Amino acid sequence: MTSISPEIAPDLRRATRFSVDFETICELHQGSEIRVRIANISANGMMLADPIDMEKGDRLMVRLPVAGRIEAFLVWSHQGRHGFKFERVIREPDFVAMLDKINSQQN
Repeated sequence: MTSISPEIAPDLRRATRFSVDFETICELHQGSEIRVRIANISANGMMLADPIDMEKGDRLMVRLPVAGRIEAFLVWSHQGRHGFKFERVIREPDFVAMLDKINSQQN
């Protein structure tokens, strides 16, 4: 299991986050799927604002437009919000295209 050192965590939080209201499907490792709402997203991770039954370090596969399926692990949970770090950074051109697609679906 991967853990983030306290020295690195603040750098990850400095990544620009974009507020979104995007519903998608996540695949859990036991073969089930859950529908979630992403509240904000960056090239490094996302925050969910839906109740989920997961513990710190648990992993899921999130389906994102343009970027595709990305594995993410739970870093924190607080008052019904949950922060996930992606296993890989979404490249800038893909991230911009993904945000455009998400924003066009919100309007």
